[in-house]
Formats: sequence, structure tokens, C-alpha cells
Amino acid sequence: MNDTQFASADQANDVAPSDRDYFRVTIQAPIHKVWAELTRTDSVLPFFFNSACKTPGLEVGAPIRMISGNGKFAGVVGEVVEFEPPHRYAHTFKFASLDDALCTVRYVLKEVDGGTEFTLINEGVPAGTKTEKYMSSGGRFIVDNLKAWIETGKPTAAGRFALFMMGLTAPLTPNKARVENWPFDRKIV
Repeated sequence: MNDTQFASADQANDVAPSDRDYFRVTIQAPIHKVWAELTRTDSVLPFFFNSACKTPGLEVGAPIRMISGNGKFAGVVGEVVEFEPPHRYAHTFKFASLDDALCTVRYVLKEVDGGTEFTLINEGVPAGTKTEKYMSSGGRFIVDNLKAWIETGKPTAAGRFALFMMGLTAPLTPNKARVENWPFDRKIV
């Protein structure tokens, strides 16, 4: 499987359609390379919307923040709930600029012929919210651009355009998403 695949939850075995969304792609690279990029905390990651993952340590219970490239805004906040290198990583997820409830994002990596199968799973996304809308398109963006980044060293053409447009609208980010409003010791609800 070389192209990105999306499987709605109704295609899963025992999950209601609104419970989970799956985004899956095969990346032509060894699992350790995919894992290393996915869990990188020392640089801005184009497949994570030009954010950098900041955390005191990637381990269960640790807080995480996806911080804008300029360090001024927290796009996503959460806590690590699963961390099993190099196969599974999950964290709670909340857009810092929205008041929607927490959900969970899971990343599952599996060695396959020709590389690594990477699956992103959105779970418990609050139905009918902006979070649901953003995560639906965001899941596809992440898997497509992680694949392109690892295989070619750059995001897809559509990804580069989206990142450029997001850069233009960055000054419109709400103040509630300012990084100082989301310290690591803040309880996320």
C-alpha cells in the first residue's frame, strides 16, 4: 500500500462510526526512522503543522505541547497515555484555542514489506465540534506529510501550500493559545 488510506470507524471490527477515525499509510523507511521523526522534540515538524513537540519527557503521564515555530503559541495540549517504542504512542488532545473536550490521538507503527505501516487513530473526538472538523482533515495532512517528509525530505506540494497559508494567518491566533497560558503543570480538561 503506497497511497494514504482512510478507514472510517464503521470499517473497524467493533467500533461505532463516531468513535474512531483511522488514517493509514505505508512509508518506505524502516520503523526506527519513522519512530524517530514522529517522536522528535528538538525541532519544528512540518507534518505536525510546523509545530514542535515540547515535553519534559516522552513517557506515560508526561504533558505535551505542540508549540508554534516562533514559540509563542500552543496549538495542541495533552498528556502522554501510551508510549511503547517503536510501535505505539498515544496522547490526549485538545486544541488550545478551543473549548472542546479532550480526545485521544494514537500512532501505531508496524513493520511491513517495503517499510513501515503508520496508522493515526483519532478517538473520542467530540461530535459536531470544530475539533472534529479540524481533526478529520488534520489526520490526512499528518499521514501524507509524514510520509513525504521521511521519503523525500519535504512535505507534499499541497502540504507546503497549506503551511504557507497557515503562516500568513498565524497573527490571527487567539490569545488564549499563547504558550504562557499552557504551562506543563496546568491540568487539561
